[in-house]
Amino acid sequence: MTLLVGLARQTSHLTRMNSPRTFATARPLLAQPVSIQATLAERSQGRLSEQNLERAVRQVRHDGLVVVQNAIDTDVLRKLNEKMVKDALELRSRGQNSPFNYNQGNLQQDAPPVREYFHPDIFLNPIATQITSAVLGPRPKLTFCSGNSAMPPSAGSPPERQPVHSDADFAHPDHPFALVVNVPLIDMKPENGSTEVWLGTHNNFGIEAQEGAHGERASGRIRAPLLVDRSKTNPPIQPYIPSGSVIIRDLRLWHAGMPNTTSDVRIMLAMIHFAPWYRNHMRLELAEELKPIVDSVPDLDIRADYVSEEEALKRYLNRGFGNSYDFGQSP
Repeated sequence: MTLLVGLARQTSHLTRMNSPRTFATARPLLAQPVSIQATLAERSQGRLSEQNLERAVRQVRHDGLVVVQNAIDTDVLRKLNEKMVKDALELRSRGQNSPFNYNQGNLQQDAPPVREYFHPDIFLNPIATQITSAVLGPRPKLTFCSGNSAMPPSAGSPPERQPVHSDADFAHPDHPFALVVNVPLIDMKPENGSTEVWLGTHNNFGIEAQEGAHGERASGRIRAPLLVDRSKTNPPIQPYIPSGSVIIRDLRLWHAGMPNTTSDVRIMLAMIHFAPWYRNHMRLELAEELKPIVDSVPDLDIRADYVSEEEALKRYLNRGFGNSYDFGQSP
């Protein structure tokens, strides 16, 4: 197990304290997310060793986030990145009508849900599913598949950061119920908008810590006094994460999209795995040609509707912004 190379953006020298709701064996929070290096054998088999799986589960429970490097062959990411960069520029050209999250420098962006670009190692990664199943229970539900694109600066629009927020902007369980599987398509670093994360905040805070009504564009914002208090002992970090990694993040974890100061679009995919008992009603929309691939995956309960390839390509760029999705559960 190695630590990611990267510098905390704020006061990383301050001491991190144990969360009061962790395993008795948990150690103090680290200055960087823990990163597990998958071996070539683990990647080819689609399974971590028992030792690495234990480390991953421990960090998800303790920090609310773990990174597995070398989980995806970077060659399969390049073609998708080229297509999605073109799409991101198209979305940005829509201005106020684009599906932006808090500010127009951070776009909600779906990948094209067709066979040419839908690689199972990216969207249905077996190592990610192994971890989410170990935390949430066997055969978690996949009902959301999208992405977040940090856009480079445009003329007259300096890059902005998002407010610190939680994606769980509704009444939710105080134990793990949803894990986000993030896949960066290129190296993710502070310069191009690596996500700021507040490790351990999934364990201690609910909607009482937030501002904004559920579903509003700016919902889920963390109240300023809580940010001040938390930063004194557990300051946020903005890590470097290499392409080929998968990131497993608790949906409740505080985080913020950060400015991209480079000239390149930075895209990070986001798939949400819900616990098998969690009654979320969302569904994916995929091209019919993907049904055999989806049906061949035994470890995920993939909730999807199928349309023609032509319809899928017409519709995938006309989705909502992030907070317009409903990650809650029915009674």
